[in-house]
Amino acid sequence: MTVSNDLDLSQMLADTEAEILRVVGAREGATAGVYEMIRYHLGLDGSSGPRGKRMRPLLGLLAYTSIAGEHTAALPGAAAVELGHNFSLVHDDIEDGDVERRHRATLWALHGVPQAINTGDLIFSLSRVALHRLTDLGFSDAKVLRLMRLYDETCVLLCEGQYIDIATSAQDEPMTVELYFDMIGRKTAALIAASIEAGALLATDDDDVIARYRRFGWSLGLAFQLNDDLLGIWGEEQKTGKVPTDVARHKKTLPVLYAFEHATPADRARLAELHATPEPSEAEIVETVAILERTGADDFTRAEARRHRDAALTELDGLAVVESAAREKLSAIITSVISA
Repeated sequence: MTVSNDLDLSQMLADTEAEILRVVGAREGATAGVYEMIRYHLGLDGSSGPRGKRMRPLLGLLAYTSIAGEHTAALPGAAAVELGHNFSLVHDDIEDGDVERRHRATLWALHGVPQAINTGDLIFSLSRVALHRLTDLGFSDAKVLRLMRLYDETCVLLCEGQYIDIATSAQDEPMTVELYFDMIGRKTAALIAASIEAGALLATDDDDVIARYRRFGWSLGLAFQLNDDLLGIWGEEQKTGKVPTDVARHKKTLPVLYAFEHATPADRARLAELHATPEPSEAEIVETVAILERTGADDFTRAEARRHRDAALTELDGLAVVESAAREKLSAIITSVISA
C-alpha cells in the first residue's frame, strides 16, 4: 500500500479530534458538567479556544501510516495518547499553581482543585477506554494488551518525572544537569517515544522496527524539550521583543542548570540571588541572560538539541520500511519543530 504525496495532516488531526469526542462525547444528566470541563480543557467545547498542536498523536499516526499506508485504524491509539497527555497537564496546572494554559483559565482556576483533580483522573480513565476500541477494529487481544502495557509504563514514567521536578523544586540547590536529563526523559521523551512506538506496534510485528521507531521518538522528545528550553529564554526575546519568559518565571531549565554548574563563583552567587528575586525587573532578567551566555549555556543547550535531533533523523533514515510521504512529513516536523 502506498501513501499519497499530499498526505493531509489536517485530516489526521480532525480524525483524531473526532475519535476523542467519540470517547468523551456530549453526556447528559448529572455528570454532564465534568464532560463539559474535559471538552473545555481540550479546546473541543465549540469555542475558538486553543487546542494545542496535537503533536504526539500526529507523530503516532505518521509512524503507523509510514508502515501501514493509512492512518484510520490507529486513531484509538492517537486519541489515547492525547487524552493521556492532557490528564497530566490538568494535574500539572494544579501542582504548579498555573492559572492559565494557552491563554485561557485552567480547570482548577475555574472550578477549584477537587473538581480539577477528579477531571484529570477521568481523562486518564477515558484514555484507557479509548484503547479498547482497537479490539473492535480487529487488532488482536495480545497486541492491544501490549499497547496497554506500553501506555501504563509510560504513565509511570510521567509520574516519576513529575516527582523529580516537584522534589527538586523544593530544594535550595538546583538539580544537576545529569538529573535534568533523567527528568525530561521521563516527563517529555517517554510520551513522545511511546506515541511513535505505539503507531509502529500497531502496524508491524517486527520488534527491530518497533525498537528503532522508539529510539527515534526518544531522541526527538529530548530534542523537543531542549529546543523549548532555548525558546523560553532566547526565542521570545528575538521574535517579539518581550523579556525571556522562563527567566521571568524562574524556570530552572537546562541553560540555567548548566550555568549553575559552570559559572564562576561570583556569577553563580549572583545567579542564585537573581533567582531568589520574586519579581525580577527587566534589568535583572537581562543580567541573568548575560550570565547564562557567559557560561556558554546557550551554546551547550543548542548543541545538545541538535545532537538529539540528528540522532532522531538518523534513526528515521535507517527505516527501510517507511513509506516516502509519511517519512517526509516526520522529517519535516523534526526540522520545523526543532529549530535549534
